[in-house]
Order: sequence, then C-alpha cells, then structure tokens
Amino acid sequence: MKIIDSPREGMQSLDRVIATADKVRYINHLMQAGLDTVETGSLASPKVIPQLADTLEVLRVLERGPGATNLMVLALNGRGAEVLASHERVTHISYPFSFSPVFLERNLKTTVEESLATVAGIVSLCSRNGKEPVIYISMAFGNPYGDPWSLELLAEWTGRLHRAGVRTLVLSNVSVEIGAGLIREAFTPLLPLFPDMEFGLHLHTSREGWTEKVEAAWETGVRRFDGVMNGRGGCPMAGGKMLGNLKTENLVEFARMKGISCGVDEAVLETAGREAGILFNYE
Repeated sequence: MKIIDSPREGMQSLDRVIATADKVRYINHLMQAGLDTVETGSLASPKVIPQLADTLEVLRVLERGPGATNLMVLALNGRGAEVLASHERVTHISYPFSFSPVFLERNLKTTVEESLATVAGIVSLCSRNGKEPVIYISMAFGNPYGDPWSLELLAEWTGRLHRAGVRTLVLSNVSVEIGAGLIREAFTPLLPLFPDMEFGLHLHTSREGWTEKVEAAWETGVRRFDGVMNGRGGCPMAGGKMLGNLKTENLVEFARMKGISCGVDEAVLETAGREAGILFNYE
C-alpha cells in the first residue's frame, strides 16, 4: 500500500503563510517517516496561493538522500512543469486535469482540450528528464457546477489520458462528498480496462465513514492513497466551503487493521503530527 501525504494541501488552505524554515522542518519529518511520496508544494501564482510562494526555496534546502521518499510538486501548466523537470530533487510532477470546464476555468484558466495537451506535454517532459508524471482527475466522482458527468465519461477520459501516456492516475472528488458505493462503481471497471495504469484515490471527506470509503477502493484493487496530516486542507479555488482531506493517520490505521505493509514508521509520523499541530494550530 502506497501512502502519499500532501503538506501542500494543508498549507494552501491556511489564511496565513508559514515560515520557510518551519515548512522545511515539518516536511523533513514527513520524509523521514517512510511515506511513499510527499507532495511538498506547487508552482501556483504567489498572488493566488501566497502560502506556497516559497516552494522552490523549500525544495532547495530539504534533506533528501538516495532511496528516500519520493518528492512530488504540483505544476499548473507546462512552464511550471519545465521548471520542476530541471530540479534534481523532484522525482514526481503532479498535475490537476479535469473534464469539468468550470473547474478548469476557475483553477487553471484553461479549457479541457488545452489541459489534455498540457498533460501530454508533461508526460513527454517527464520521460525526457527521468521524472514520473502523476495526473489527477479533479471532480472525478461528480460535478457541482452542472457540467456533464457520468461514469461513462470518466471511463472515456481515462482512456484519452491513457492514450496521452498517463500511467499513474489519481481520482479526486475535491468538494463533493461521496460514499463508498460510488467509489466502488468508479474504480471497478477502470482497473481491468487499463491494467498498466496505477490508480489512486485522493479523497476529500468528512471524518465519519472514511473506513468504508478506503475499504471500497482497496477491494477494487486500488493500492495508492493520498492523505494529509489531520485531514487539513482542500482546494481554495473550487468554490464553496472546502471539504477536508482524508487523514494520513487514518491510512496508516487502515494498513495496520488489514495487516498491510505500508513502510511507515509510526513513531516518526507521530512526531510529524505534533509538528503539524503546531503549524496548523489544531489540537
């Protein structure tokens, strides 16, 4: 089981900016915990997301040795991906695709077809520079804006992304609360249709019912799961009230309950959790 933690999501939801040195200390703790991947930041406009304006400086001073946790950064366009592709510490470049025109206009100021072209460019760029592209489908489980959505459309766009070279695809609900049944319905046909793709779940959820949702994805064959310490964060550009993230701690608990290996040192992760409590002001 791969557990990915995204301090980026936690930090971008705050109404204040965390000092660079504090970010580095916290992210170093996460990277020492044995997580598969840590998404450290993004190259969003500092005017829009000032909380992450120092992402490149954070990357410069992070402690990362050979064979350590993967280091992922979010790119919002081809220019950002080019910057990240040249950065030796970055191993994975993530990108938030969607087949929701409203979501893309609000978040990336782009269209669906332009975003698909960006995906293809990022895949090619990663191939040339020894990086791994991780593509997200935002609003994968429904759409609050009235844009067309169905399980058939999800399968169609998964196929188009596959033809664009995507091999790691993560489905996200962003701001729409979903149940275990829909998660099962979404993933069940996709995994046999695209056996060479690694599917993941980036779940925004209330604190209740998370076990059933993770279990549903696991039963369909999903082995990649995103979380955020204490479930902080969300997408500030999605509109409406932000829906928090699945807790990284819950994912570790799920692995323990199922007897699944996830490689996480729980004592080190607990240290990171205490650090997160200080930075994010929660108990």
